[in-house]
Amino acid sequence: MAAAFRLDDRPALLGGAPVRRDPFPSWPVFGEPEEQALVGTLRSGRWYRGNGENVRRFEEAYARATGARRCLATCNGTSALFVCLNALDVQPGDEVIIPPYTFIATVNVVLRQFALPVFVDTDPETFQMDASKLEAAITERTRAIMPVHLGGNVCDMDRILAIARARNIPVIEDACQAHMAEWKNRKVGTLGAAGCFSFQASKNLNSGEGGAVLTDDDSLYERAYAFHNNGSGLKAIGTNFVYASTGHNLRLTEFQAALLLQQMSRLDAQVRTRAANGAYLTSLLGQIPGIRPARQYAGCTLNAYHLYMFRYDPAEFSGLSRELFLKALRAEGIPAAGGYSPLNTQPFLKNTLGSRGYRRIFPEKILKEWPERTACPANDRLCTEAVWLTQNMLLGPRSDMDSIAVAIERIRRHAADLARQASA
Repeated sequence: MAAAFRLDDRPALLGGAPVRRDPFPSWPVFGEPEEQALVGTLRSGRWYRGNGENVRRFEEAYARATGARRCLATCNGTSALFVCLNALDVQPGDEVIIPPYTFIATVNVVLRQFALPVFVDTDPETFQMDASKLEAAITERTRAIMPVHLGGNVCDMDRILAIARARNIPVIEDACQAHMAEWKNRKVGTLGAAGCFSFQASKNLNSGEGGAVLTDDDSLYERAYAFHNNGSGLKAIGTNFVYASTGHNLRLTEFQAALLLQQMSRLDAQVRTRAANGAYLTSLLGQIPGIRPARQYAGCTLNAYHLYMFRYDPAEFSGLSRELFLKALRAEGIPAAGGYSPLNTQPFLKNTLGSRGYRRIFPEKILKEWPERTACPANDRLCTEAVWLTQNMLLGPRSDMDSIAVAIERIRRHAADLARQASA
């Protein structure tokens, strides 16, 4: 740890000087190349993928970068998931298996199909879907399995894919937070039937909004393309009003693609920096009692670190609550958050599954048994322990990681005083 930091100094919440006064690297990172790309697109007058070249060029570049045969750009990550469910013909009455520790979009797209979301509990060691509990969740109604590579870490894909193949169930990888992450040296998003990515403003590859679908299946790609283009297939765009299927307008714009092409030029260096800082931070935090960094499965050969996640144990911090720990950490100049709440117990799910549409589609017995069937006790506990640091915090020098570790250790050493002050 850097000599400039002193562990015995009082925490900022107790009147001491904060560990950090300078902010972490800002996000997004951009410059003249992005500006020129946007202005060039503006002046071209070609703002739509039907008469421009940027979207096509980005799709080709992202497919090359990931090793996928096909890439379809969409207007956001949610729409990428939505496109895949439709391309795989997920219909009302079907079931889709998802994790409970994820962004709401993962469940929303299932509900938009009037399908039943079936939650598989989380492995708290990794923050990923617990593949050991997957097979028990499968029924004759299961139409797709949609694991989420949460935070840039990678699910246990060998086990998930083996179970899926044995049951002939397609796997859609929700890789919206995992750009360039790898499982056994293969990029995520290329392992299942399809993989979905988000380019929303917080993501490691960013165009404000945007998304993509990767697949090696030409037939799936053609169905996905038609669905994202109002049902108009590859050969029909801009030429006639012939439709291959139902669909939506979920196309990426030429402006977003222009940004993404320039942002991709920065991506490899950013990936390497996050990976090195993430590994170093884990070596530091793993030495602090009560802090348990998220573990990676052996097959994860590259963690993309959209989030740096760890579990916090108050027992090693004199009973200091997670809320007060986070407050103390922020006071030290280390922005941190508590992460997701249990998605499977959100009130909107009960209301949706009790709606007249769902009651018409699903037998009463299935809906009645759903809460117990999708109980996720390990995830419930994880949601009370998790701490998140955002990806931009891993883009600076190694000394930034030292400051995070020092702030946490300083709080631990003075946790009893912090708890007493809070209760006074």
